[in-house]
Amino acid sequence: MLAKRVSLFAIALMLAACQPSDHGLQTAAVDNLDGWYTGLMADEPFDVPLVNKARIDPAFVRQQVSYSGPEAAGTIVVDIDNRFLYFVEGGGKAMRYGIGVGRNGFAWRGDARIARKGVWPGWSPTDNMRRIDPDLPGFLEGGIDNPLGARALYLYQGDRDTLFRIHGTNEPWSIGGAMSSGCVRLLNEDIVDLHDRVKVGARVVVRRGGVRT
Repeated sequence: MLAKRVSLFAIALMLAACQPSDHGLQTAAVDNLDGWYTGLMADEPFDVPLVNKARIDPAFVRQQVSYSGPEAAGTIVVDIDNRFLYFVEGGGKAMRYGIGVGRNGFAWRGDARIARKGVWPGWSPTDNMRRIDPDLPGFLEGGIDNPLGARALYLYQGDRDTLFRIHGTNEPWSIGGAMSSGCVRLLNEDIVDLHDRVKVGARVVVRRGGVRT
């Protein structure tokens, strides 16, 4: 059953909202897809495939860490350079997640807020994505084969949708890399955890080069 479900992830590889740019890495990962998953986490309406942590750099495994930044508890801080996302807990602690980020020319910048949260969200490519790849679908329903994964956090500046998301990924090998079209991606099990912690309206701070951008 797991192999059958996981095999559906291959469908999304060329449809990803934050598409990978390294075809060689992508092909190698697909050839060994089953080795990336170890079980299922119960969720509705789909179970979440659990990633084999032996294949992830230990630094990118979700963990509580010390945090000395000035941000208030409940803030999300994205460290582009080091490929970490912090959920600030207060009391000098934060939950840290490994992330994949945008490649050069597609990196999102600035402060934002979480305007809404999606559970197994549907996905629509941006106009720019459609120009780059006209074969992309106009809309893809939420589900196992959706490139946004199990959850998505929608980033707004004021009332304007930035069109960038913090979301799950069907490509766990991309965590720690700069391969996407600008979105911040987490393991599906990690975005479920973050989704449950963060509140709508929470601040998101992006840092690059050691400073906020």
